[in-house]
Amino acid sequence: MKGKISIVIPVYNEENFINETISKVIDADSRGYEKEIIIVDDGSRDKTVENIKLFIENRHENKNFVIKLIAKEKNEGKGAALKNGFLETTGDIVIIQDADLEYSPDDYPLLLESFVTHNADVVYGSRFISNRPHRVLYFWHYLANNMLTLFSNVLTNLNLTDMETGYKVFRGDLIREIAPKLKSKRFGFEPEITARITKIKDLKMFEVGISYWGRTYQEGKKIGWKDGVKAILEIMRFNLFSR
Repeated sequence: MKGKISIVIPVYNEENFINETISKVIDADSRGYEKEIIIVDDGSRDKTVENIKLFIENRHENKNFVIKLIAKEKNEGKGAALKNGFLETTGDIVIIQDADLEYSPDDYPLLLESFVTHNADVVYGSRFISNRPHRVLYFWHYLANNMLTLFSNVLTNLNLTDMETGYKVFRGDLIREIAPKLKSKRFGFEPEITARITKIKDLKMFEVGISYWGRTYQEGKKIGWKDGVKAILEIMRFNLFSR
């Protein structure tokens, strides 16, 4: 074994997807790393927690993975759930995995490669520089993502293509050091974490192309235009006014 990766899965009302997500995470190629799977339920009102507990009971853990469940009583948002999860991790590398399978665990080898070969500190999985399969969906979401990434790049002096990506991977000790400082409780986590890591000297950051299977609103997509407006404000807040 090379070490351990911690996979943090924030989840809210995903009773139809969560068991399949956990199964795919367990079966995913982790390039020899042991897996620590930390699921943070953000106050789900459906059978998500019940399904997770049943899954854990029926799926015996082995030497290659362990599953931990943090069940929050109150819904606070993705950012708050991730903060809770980061603080519980013990892995050498920490991966964020959305619970809805818009992002495929099949891409773990791509995300881990830069840690193995280049001693990366942070890796972002980009939906926009990949030749891997992409579901065709909303033009305005695509445009908003590009505008937010451009605005973030102006203030961070990075050349990212996908700041809003759900696949962000960190050196474990680095994200555990940053986690107590995180303030964004919802989708503002993306610009906040990007702003915070760029303030770290000599950071080795990489971006790799990934596949993407986006959901429609009818299928359960949660982010909306209001979150995009908030993201603009949070990009300014965490790059210009926050330490």
